[in-house]
Amino acid sequence: MRELFDEVAGHSPLDPEEAVRRATRTPQRKRFYKEAGIAPADGGFAVTLDGKQIRTPSGRHVVAPTRGIAEAIATEWNAQGETIDPLTMPLTRFANSVAEVNDRVDAVADDIAKYLGSDLLFYRAGHPEALVAREAAHWDPVLSWAANELGAHFILSEGIVHVVQPAQAVSAARGVFPADPWSVAALHVVTTLTGSALLALALLHGVRDPDQVWTAAHVDEDWNAEKWGVDEEVAASRAARLVDFRAAVSILDALKA
Repeated sequence: MRELFDEVAGHSPLDPEEAVRRATRTPQRKRFYKEAGIAPADGGFAVTLDGKQIRTPSGRHVVAPTRGIAEAIATEWNAQGETIDPLTMPLTRFANSVAEVNDRVDAVADDIAKYLGSDLLFYRAGHPEALVAREAAHWDPVLSWAANELGAHFILSEGIVHVVQPAQAVSAARGVFPADPWSVAALHVVTTLTGSALLALALLHGVRDPDQVWTAAHVDEDWNAEKWGVDEEVAASRAARLVDFRAAVSILDALKA
């Protein structure tokens, strides 16, 4: 999806690190409206600024599928001060991105499916034993769910040597992807931020909660931090990614309600 967003908008608004770089390069725009609100629109609810519907940078209308999502986006706009800071508006950036790829849902889903060929959960540490055990504790339940509930039996590997996954397993997991643009986009965000389509699917289907998914995605990183200390740049990047992760989770929760 990042590549798709780059194609239509120049850069992916879902990439927190790129967003930070762009924010430091571009002067923030002054607030030009008094109040954000919502209004009924074809396909859902529009977010309005002083009564005018917001659009993406390329001019497409932004329409949220539920009132709750639209209200949350409007809240981001109302929370802005004298200047508008896109880094504090993850739902708005998300909504812009969905609008840009709304007619290419299958392509976005196919991009998620690529992760099923090299998912984070497939590649295991060989040592030390404590790390091996920690990976297994966080990752094996998800793989067991995929095998038992989806019929998707994946192959594990020690180290980073690539293993070709069975086509049947990939197809079985791909078969439970959602179909609507907002859910697919949220699934993609979780996948790219965690490096795991399986963790994203486990979240979508209620097999793992958001905290469990986020922790599982950072088992190795947390292990290294415990042994060698926290790297400030890594921690800052993780915090930025967590903002987008939470935004995607809120979208999935709203669509389930």
